[in-house]
Amino acid sequence: MQLWKRVRLAWHVLFHGEPVSRGEHEIPPITPEEVEEVRRFFRRPKFFIFGHARSGTTLLARLIRLHPEVHCNWQAHFFTRPPFLKSLVDAPEIQEWLTRRSNRWNQGRNLSPLILRAAADMILEREAERLGKRIVGDKSPSSLIHGQAVRDLYAVYPDAFLIYIVRDGRDVAISERFRNFVEDSKYLTPEDRQILDALRQDPQPFARGERSIFTEAFLQRLAKSWMENVRETTAEGERLFGERFLTLRYEDLLAAPFQEISRLWRALGVEVQPELEQAVQQEMASNPDEEWQSQRKAEIASFLPKGQSGNWRRLFTERDRAVFESIAGEMLHQWGYS
Repeated sequence: MQLWKRVRLAWHVLFHGEPVSRGEHEIPPITPEEVEEVRRFFRRPKFFIFGHARSGTTLLARLIRLHPEVHCNWQAHFFTRPPFLKSLVDAPEIQEWLTRRSNRWNQGRNLSPLILRAAADMILEREAERLGKRIVGDKSPSSLIHGQAVRDLYAVYPDAFLIYIVRDGRDVAISERFRNFVEDSKYLTPEDRQILDALRQDPQPFARGERSIFTEAFLQRLAKSWMENVRETTAEGERLFGERFLTLRYEDLLAAPFQEISRLWRALGVEVQPELEQAVQQEMASNPDEEWQSQRKAEIASFLPKGQSGNWRRLFTERDRAVFESIAGEMLHQWGYS
């Protein structure tokens, strides 16, 4: 029986190449030569906007696509949320097909990175083509796998720009908390629902920072997630993308939106026309997320001014401050947050 298995394996290798074991293969990064090849078919420069959830990624996408040459849409989650783009070629039988020696189209190389690049390029460029935009990008919050999302992006798009927006983690925590309250998230625990009921009945102790809107477990989890996201994304972004890694703070975008978005436009290689400033100011005056939350649960949404910076100063209790800073205080300091 063992001899027969060895004969079958030898026969398979002879005609199909080495077998791929489930979960053991790594999809190789795209090569410079393959990037050059694929850009003959999909010519538009690409960019990707990452950031922890509730950090202003949607606002940034809305502003950046105001330029007549730049398009951005959101939530493709090619690299930031399961099942991920790489799942298209991740199955062992697909890997075997794309790498088998009898497949003369692969020229002795795994076709996976080209398949992934072509699929994502087609999704991005078909919409940019209809709109007549020369540069195209996707924004997808990157709160789940942090640095791995940057590495996966680089394996397919080493020639792209990665734009990373950071927001004070304490305001991120408040925004995330109220989004869960407004959506009545299935992840709310019985303790969470007790807090929500108390907030509905008497919001004043919460508004004065006398009673916490958080459970300690929620705040610890959010602080750890924010800290790891900022640390890993900046480290891997700088290491892999170099000058193509662009960062900004949400608070700076609020304070000087035209200056900040102009800096990004210039980095992407487009000319900034002065008349775009009015369009930026008009876009800043709208808040679709606030409107959506008000329609969903007005009594909760009205408690928190949306899109502002520094809400944490009013709503955090002393205990909240201590918990968050014990986990992410160093990262807050690095990014200029008091």
